[in-house]
Amino acid sequence: MHAETTEPAKRRPSGAATRARILTAANELFYAQGIRATSADRIIEQVGVTKVTFYRHFRTKGDLVVAYLEEQAAAERRWLAGARREGDPAGSLRALATDIGAASCSPGFRGCAFINAAAEFSDPEDPVRAAVDAHRAWMLGEFADIAAQAGVRNVDAVARQLMILRDGAMVNGYLGEAETVADSLAAAFTSILAAPGGASPR
Repeated sequence: MHAETTEPAKRRPSGAATRARILTAANELFYAQGIRATSADRIIEQVGVTKVTFYRHFRTKGDLVVAYLEEQAAAERRWLAGARREGDPAGSLRALATDIGAASCSPGFRGCAFINAAAEFSDPEDPVRAAVDAHRAWMLGEFADIAAQAGVRNVDAVARQLMILRDGAMVNGYLGEAETVADSLAAAFTSILAAPGGASPR
């Protein structure tokens, strides 16, 4: 018997670990290079798995894209929960503006992953577009909650305006004016809440 001298067999990564590695690679490549521009083969090559292993975890590339967006959505929910200031809607918006400005200045920033995905998937019936729409509906609901806390007259209209400002700031930061994003966005948020058609009389 050679049990004492034989090296232990190399452990294979678990299924969950392999799936996580695939998602990590997809997150990096989809965001940096675009979803349609990144093939499944490119991700398989970067992760170092076989096609059989890849398709065992994700039946189609579309399934992987949806999983990627769901991870992005979960991260944004955690971020927004940390930025919200309960009972202080103006403070919540200032924190959001600061965080969006900081993200815009970070290396590799390419704007909003969901806006980017929507630009590549125009079919409203596509599962990818459904994932985009679901997340944006959630975010609009968060802005509506902030608007309601601020006591605005038309919560839905103000929420849409705040969403548009957020979207514009993300695009603006991507186009190279990240240094001014936080201050400009905070000022715009404040203006919306203070506008005659928005704020309720106190």
